[in-house]
Amino acid sequence: MIDIFVGFDDRHAELSDVCAFSMRNSSEGLAANICMLDLMEMRRRKLYYRPTEMRGNKLWDRISDAPMSTDYALSRFLAPIIGDTAWVLFCDNDFLWRGDMEEMLALADDKYAVMCVKHHHDPAETIKMDAQIQTVYERKNWSSLVLWNRRHPANRALTVDLINHLSGCDLHRFFWLKDDQIGELPAEWNWIDGASPPDVEPKAVHFTRGGPWLDDLPGLESFSATPYADEWLALREQMHGGHTDDDSYSDDAQLA
Repeated sequence: MIDIFVGFDDRHAELSDVCAFSMRNSSEGLAANICMLDLMEMRRRKLYYRPTEMRGNKLWDRISDAPMSTDYALSRFLAPIIGDTAWVLFCDNDFLWRGDMEEMLALADDKYAVMCVKHHHDPAETIKMDAQIQTVYERKNWSSLVLWNRRHPANRALTVDLINHLSGCDLHRFFWLKDDQIGELPAEWNWIDGASPPDVEPKAVHFTRGGPWLDDLPGLESFSATPYADEWLALREQMHGGHTDDDSYSDDAQLA
């Protein structure tokens, strides 16, 4: 059994359901407790109290003085604190799981504090998704999918207080860890168009630049033409089969 936390954003709530559905769909008998990481619930439980504000249509983190492209941009680092299992998985909501997750979970190695795909991502575009600012920082997208080893002593440094006071860039680069405490997952488990090797067959597609649920934006390639967009749309249709528009796909918890 493993606790899995999927990022949740009110602006695109359906994404989390599709992500969770793809996990179940690709991994028969997956032993997991899948929860949606809801920022408002984190605030209610006093786990997240960073000061934020809206600047136009952008959610802004005042400590970092930087935009947050999603509600869970920084609350993601609470996953190993609120999880109960020895290893905890976090992933962004804009993932499409195609390979058996059990294969990835079997790679968990206790000598590491975290494990992730170590992207070398230097995006050329300045906007992404629904007109969100495309920021560049060290170890970009490493934290979009993370296997957390809750038993590793180095992760004791990651506290609720630290998460609420440290700059976002420092959190995303896992500043409290030494390089040899960050294990590497194969590229197919966090495949990004334009950043991952083109010859890799994805087992998890990450639509970090935007996907088929979005309206096209001037200056960007059509989101409907994004690789694997057709698979995402087909899976969403399958997820909604037999449900009304008001029904949720599953009884996965909003927060553990």
